[in-house]
Amino acid sequence: MSPREAVEAFLRHFAAERAPSVHTLAAYRRDLEKLLRFMEADGLASFDALSPDRLRGMIAREHRGGLQPNSIQRLLSACRTLFRYLTREGQLAHDPAAAVRGPKVRRKLPQVLDADEAKELVETTLGGTLAPRDSAMMELFYSSGLRLSELTGLHWGDLDLEDGQVRVLGKGSKTRILPVGRFAITALKALAALGGAGPEQPVFKGRGGAPISARAVQMRLAKLSSGQTKRVHPHMLRHTFASHMLESSGDLRSVQELLGHADIATTQIYTHLDFQHLAKVYDASHPRAKRK
Repeated sequence: MSPREAVEAFLRHFAAERAPSVHTLAAYRRDLEKLLRFMEADGLASFDALSPDRLRGMIAREHRGGLQPNSIQRLLSACRTLFRYLTREGQLAHDPAAAVRGPKVRRKLPQVLDADEAKELVETTLGGTLAPRDSAMMELFYSSGLRLSELTGLHWGDLDLEDGQVRVLGKGSKTRILPVGRFAITALKALAALGGAGPEQPVFKGRGGAPISARAVQMRLAKLSSGQTKRVHPHMLRHTFASHMLESSGDLRSVQELLGHADIATTQIYTHLDFQHLAKVYDASHPRAKRK
């Protein structure tokens, strides 16, 4: 089997086993295409001919070409996943990426809204016939920390407004049950009262009654947040939910479950955000702090 055929077989397996999003699968394909082009340029006819030194050479070339450290780490991750698959299938005797390290990534902390900014945003209305939908959408977004894809994919049958719960289908087709806040429940009940709230009907509708698109949510949020000093995007509401939950509860494991993170290390970034807040309070209050 040629390297290109092996990659295609891996991508079919990855899609069937992990059920990734279209964007994730496309990213894997792009990254592995870089690997294939590198092997073809170096005359490597099989993955067994790919040594750690040659793989480091590819990484160095991509780095010199301007590929950012986080993109290089993603490239390496795709390669490692491919090599593990090939090893399990008996098509590769060694893992060329086992001892290969990419450049260090300086992780940026996500920007969040403070409590007053979040309150102002979810209570903002543009009026008109879309106001009830906008209100319910913003309240639920902030109330339950949903991903954008989870929000747009909701149907009324996924909601239990009497018990204050919502069922969402997250990454890897994993289902989780989340609490819904009282303001979100009120807004959703007002939206349901307008009709078209059958179990199979989308909660948030776009043109023609179809589920609202991710792009439409982004555009609507841009209009609703036009009075904010920060540039607000859908994922910022999820970051804000996580930061506020952790700041109030200090329970990292529970926040991990609410967000649907497979690895708690992903959730731990919000502990740094919480420390930032504490550091600001300290600097502004302590007589020995570095106040300007």
